[in-house]
Amino acid sequence: MRPTRIALTLVATALAPALLLATPAFAADPAAPSSATTVATASDATDPGVDEMSDDNVRVAIMRIIADPTTGKAVYAAAQKAMDGTIEDQRYFLATGRWIAQAEDDRVAIARILASADPKTDKAVIREANEALDANTPEALRAFLETGYRLARAEDDRVRIARILADPTISDALRAAAEDAIDGTPEELRYFIEVGQYEVDG
Repeated sequence: MRPTRIALTLVATALAPALLLATPAFAADPAAPSSATTVATASDATDPGVDEMSDDNVRVAIMRIIADPTTGKAVYAAAQKAMDGTIEDQRYFLATGRWIAQAEDDRVAIARILASADPKTDKAVIREANEALDANTPEALRAFLETGYRLARAEDDRVRIARILADPTISDALRAAAEDAIDGTPEELRYFIEVGQYEVDG
């Protein structure tokens, strides 16, 4: 590790409060797998704050991205490359290169979602994921991971619950629980599918 990196690591904690105002706010979809990585919204990609940051703050901001365990492989590699380059390379990474690399990480995350999806029960997820990949823009990829995946999975879960309700042989307790869950939030739907239905009949 270069001496400058060691020094930057030592000052990262001290500069972190100021950097919270200078760097984009991260937002990850709670429904998305960990492979979705550290992300920011599309509007943050044009954050003018990078031009106003000092050289040291630029480097520390990149070191924070490198140190974040949720940073994706493409973003991590691009950040490391920027740190080995000039300050112009580092500013380019924060302003532009990071978002190009993030789109690559997002494609991988969506591909993993598709690989684990069941064609019989995850039709909405498969449809929306493929639409995001077909659009192939950073905004479309990010929108799917931040909101589209959660909503598509909720659509699939409602179908699952509707099928449970269509079964005339289920218990009264399970029917009541399913009727209550089907109008719930995406998180409530998911809980019922994964846990709740088994607690009722268990």
